[in-house]
Formats: sequence, C-alpha cells, structure tokens
Amino acid sequence: MPRVLHFGPGNFHRAHQAWYTQNAGGWSITGVSLRSAVTRDALAGQDYDYTLVMQDAMGAEDQRITVIDRILVAPEDPAAVTALVADPETQVITSTVTEKGYHLDAAGQLIMDDAIQSDLAGQGPGTFIGFLAFGIAARQAAGVGPISVVSCDNLSHNGTKLRAAVVAFGQAAGLSLGLDQVAFPNTMVDRITPRPTPALATQVAERTGWTDASPVVTETFSEWIIEDRFAGPHPDWASAGAVFVPDVAPFEMRKLRMLNGAHSMLAYLGHLRGHTYVHQAVADAAIRADVVALMQAAMVTLGGATPALEVYCDALLDRFANPSLEHALLQIAMDGSQKMPIRCVAAIHDLLDARADASAHLKALASWIAFVQQADDLDDPQAAALVTAKTAGDPIAEILSIIDARLPDPALQTLRHCHAGL
Repeated sequence: MPRVLHFGPGNFHRAHQAWYTQNAGGWSITGVSLRSAVTRDALAGQDYDYTLVMQDAMGAEDQRITVIDRILVAPEDPAAVTALVADPETQVITSTVTEKGYHLDAAGQLIMDDAIQSDLAGQGPGTFIGFLAFGIAARQAAGVGPISVVSCDNLSHNGTKLRAAVVAFGQAAGLSLGLDQVAFPNTMVDRITPRPTPALATQVAERTGWTDASPVVTETFSEWIIEDRFAGPHPDWASAGAVFVPDVAPFEMRKLRMLNGAHSMLAYLGHLRGHTYVHQAVADAAIRADVVALMQAAMVTLGGATPALEVYCDALLDRFANPSLEHALLQIAMDGSQKMPIRCVAAIHDLLDARADASAHLKALASWIAFVQQADDLDDPQAAALVTAKTAGDPIAEILSIIDARLPDPALQTLRHCHAGL
C-alpha cells in the first residue's frame, strides 16, 4: 500500500489530513514525531486507531480512524526517519510542524539557528527541514522516483517557502537534491481542533463502548484547498472533500487574514479580559465588535468587501461561538512571535499602503504585547528575548523589534494608545 509520511502527528493532523486520507481510501499514514513520544505511546497499545469526535451544538459524531500504521519518534532513531523519506513506498510527505518548525525568518528565508547548524554538523538530522533534505538526497542517489511534499501549516505560500528552505539547507550541506522530481504544492487547511479535555475519553467510551486512550475532538466543518501540482501519485483527497485549484493564494490569504487574525485577537483580548475559551471571548460584546472590525479591515487587504467575504465572516463568528469545542485561548496564544508577523503585521502594512484604517489590527498587536507583559510563563520560541524586553526602558519598542515590526510613527502612536487602554 502506498504511504503518506506525516511529520507532526498531533491533534490537528489526526482531525484533518488523517481524516481525509482515511475517507479517500487506499493509502496508509506513517507518522513522525520530531520530539515527543506522547502520541506514539498513547496510540501504540490500540494499533494506532483512535476516535475522531466531530462536534457542534447539535451533538457529536464519532468516527474510528484506522489509517495510521505506526508513529516513529525521531530522536529515538533518526536514521529510520531518513530511510522512510527515501523509501519507494513513501510517495507523499505531509507536515503539521507549526510555524516554528520551518526555521524561517520574517522574509521566509531559512534561519541558520542552533538546530539547523546541528543538522549540518554531521550528527544526523533532527529538524523537519534536515530530514527532508537528507531523505530527498537519498531518494535521488537511489533513483527512487518522484515525491510530493505537502505543507499543511498556517504559512502563506507554505509549499514555496518549504521548498526554498530545503534548497537552502541542501546547498549548505552540499547535498544533491534532484528537485525536478519533487513537488511542493501550496495548501490551505482549516478545521478548529482544540486540545481534548480529560472528559472526552469518558464520553467516547460511554457512546462507543471502546476505551480510547487518545481521542480527538474537532468541529464538523473542514476545508482543504490544495494546489494541483504533484510529482506523482497522491490519495484521492478530492473524493473526501478536498478542493484542488491552480492557485491557493486567495484562499490562504482569506484564512490567514480573517480566521487566523481573528483567532489571535480573540486569544489575547479574551485572556486579558479573564476569559478561558474562544466561545466565551466571542460572546463578549466588546471583543466581538473588535473582531468584526478586524475582519472588515482584513477584507480591504483581500480586494474589498464582497458578499462572499461577508458570508465567510458570519460563518467564522458562528464557528467561534460553538460552545461544545472548549477551544482554549491559551492554545491559540502560544508562539505569538511566529504568528503575529504573518497574521497581523503584514495586514497592517497593507492597510497603511492602501490608506485604510489599520486600528483594529494595531489593537490586536497591542493586545499581544500586553499579553506578553502579563504572562508568567510564555510558550513561545522567543520567550527568553520577550521576557528580557519586558523590563526594557521602552518594552513596546523592544517587543516590536523582536518580531521586526517596523511601524511608521502614526501607526506606532495608535498602537501605544490601544495598549494604554487595555
């Protein structure tokens, strides 16, 4: 059976790509965890099967997902992971490693940080980029054949950026990659997937009679837009509801600017106002008004308000209000230094260039800064620098410099005014 090799087999992957692949049929998935053994250990005793709970205000639907055949933990056997990338049965690689897993700077270029340097030092790969580059080089050397690498993370032009990172790594490592046989299609993924609560396993057992050590909960809505550019075979994801298009950019920008931008604003403003979950934050009239203003401004950067975008806005608000998901604000708030440049700062510059009102996005950025200043334990790859910045003479300027958010003076003054009002 042909294989999808997936890096990052967390909850989102198990609610999204694994669900599509199972419903498409004919393929298996082998997962690779880059760090933790938690998911592997939870699923190994049940043959890697698990329950996907699709839940809305009307109730829950349980589906047993059986498409994963095993999960490797990369630090335990890096050579086995590289070998799987080069294996002829592996014909598609997918990834959900979050923004920080790509080791990119604000311009989308590979950062030669300690993790990448370690991969280049000859000790064997440990990063997603390193595994890809060494594995693709091994495929090239063995004449294995074409492969498609499908990024499923919230990065604009994710496939294009991933290819550039692999090329940069390959050049630094002196590898022959043969990328004429490798495709990196861009994609857009969407399915709200909160961390499961301890009660979920009990609820699944009561409904299904199966004691599942690691069920996943998600919403009933799901979307996957994929650039129709593959190097070889791939699962028939279209039969499971995925949409193949010539250009993903309009869809990914719509999601990044409206859904992801609104999510971040809800996370930071909601936490600052004492809320715990997304549905609580969006029910707060003041926060809801700010979120609507942000999405209306985002429409300007997408070419202007249209009936389709207005419908999308209303649908997002309905999805955010789903009380059955218990989507924790702190889950969305993590890794803000990676998310805010993509979700917020870029939109601010586009709005300023269009001479449009950027105040909603400036308030979102100010709320992140206030969150950073108030947080006792930041879950962020730049946590150390952000903690140091909090005690600087001008903490706002220092925090903005960490994410390279260079704002013109009028916008900076608006941001400071918003910050003072939080």
